[in-house]
Amino acid sequence: MNADRRTRARTAADRQRRSRPRAAPATQARSRTTLTRLGSRRSLKLLRRQEGCEPMHDEMTIGARLRTLRRWRGMSLAQLAGLSGLSKGFLSKIENGKAALGRRSHISAIATALRISEADLIGGPHLTADPVRAAPHATVPAVRAALMTNSLTAPAADHARPLAELVAEMGRIDRSEYKHIEVGQKLPALIDELHVHACAPTDEPAYRLALETLVEAFQAATFTSKDLGHGDLAHVAAMRAAEVAAILDDPVVTGKAASLRIHTMPTTARDVALTAAEHAANALEPHVHDDLGVQVLGMLTLAASMTATVIYDYDRAEHWMRQADEQATRVPDTPGLNWGAFSKTNVGVWKVALATERGASSGDLLGLAKNVDEAKLEPRRGRHATFLADVGRGLARDKRTHKDAAGWLLRAEEVAPHKIRNSAAVGETVATLVRQTQGASLGRELRGLAARMGIPH
Repeated sequence: MNADRRTRARTAADRQRRSRPRAAPATQARSRTTLTRLGSRRSLKLLRRQEGCEPMHDEMTIGARLRTLRRWRGMSLAQLAGLSGLSKGFLSKIENGKAALGRRSHISAIATALRISEADLIGGPHLTADPVRAAPHATVPAVRAALMTNSLTAPAADHARPLAELVAEMGRIDRSEYKHIEVGQKLPALIDELHVHACAPTDEPAYRLALETLVEAFQAATFTSKDLGHGDLAHVAAMRAAEVAAILDDPVVTGKAASLRIHTMPTTARDVALTAAEHAANALEPHVHDDLGVQVLGMLTLAASMTATVIYDYDRAEHWMRQADEQATRVPDTPGLNWGAFSKTNVGVWKVALATERGASSGDLLGLAKNVDEAKLEPRRGRHATFLADVGRGLARDKRTHKDAAGWLLRAEEVAPHKIRNSAAVGETVATLVRQTQGASLGRELRGLAARMGIPH
């Protein structure tokens, strides 16, 4: 009798064990636990922010985010290295904050291997207590509404200022020293009112002028949104420009719109972006008859050179850079006046950007930087700041030039604080410099920059 009871008990226990759900694999379980903890921490941070107890910023570094995403995918470092083409040691350094993830090619390779977007890896836009950094973000909702509520058959507004006044205002926005804030404050109403003129033009010239000015407005919206981390919104603006360009059927305007679309393509589609840039440049070249045409062609050429660099096709990159050098001799060296700032000076700026992307030595990078006349960049604060930051990011890879790197980054912030403090690439470099120099005397200035960017220091 007792034996029968014991047998029945064992049988019931076996059935109960078999009915239990299987435990997830160890890696998957750890990944889920990690993500749950991250979610809990973020919820707690959000609650504290709402209560005014904590500044609004994401303290998660790109390295920490990479580790979380890699584990979420159930990949080892060795597996990620094999899929991305980057070394296991380098990936480990990124995760541990000993190396910055700043090259577009590296970001693209990792995002492709993990099957995620660039924003998943580097993080999206977020706010800090710093008003200079936060202020531009407050203007994004109005820009978004203007881009998405207007159409070329139904404007969102019912009245508009004179077209000549709107064209003049677009010119002022384009020349604004603090472009992000200026765009956010002035651009939404400008887009609304230009649609009014496009939908009910007084004549054909007025119709075309309204559409041409809309393309310039969409360009401003594209790069401001992109700089602030709103990549999808930037793409919406670029596609609106393409919509207008198709109506105008002008090769130069089509080239402008193509340039915007290329710059907003996903990081994981660089080969498609290169094909698009080369096609756009080749299509425009036979129709170039004035300075504006050369400037638009030049910016497409530079985009092709950069995109080829990102996919490691350095021969094609050099080919397109030689083309840009030749084109720059055909227009005045006035980046402040030229479309897209295309000029000899801006070509020099792009050469620095390409060298930083390729991982050039500090000596080579500084040699290229010396060829850039910074005085000519003064009217283009955003472009000037990007140049300074690219030099700083490149120098930061070499321990021997850490101090010089900090100096260039601080100069970049001084030129355009709103742009630099919102730059994910600069933020990653600053965070890595701070971690690598713990206990070292790198100066209060760098740690001050880290504080203003919401980076733990």
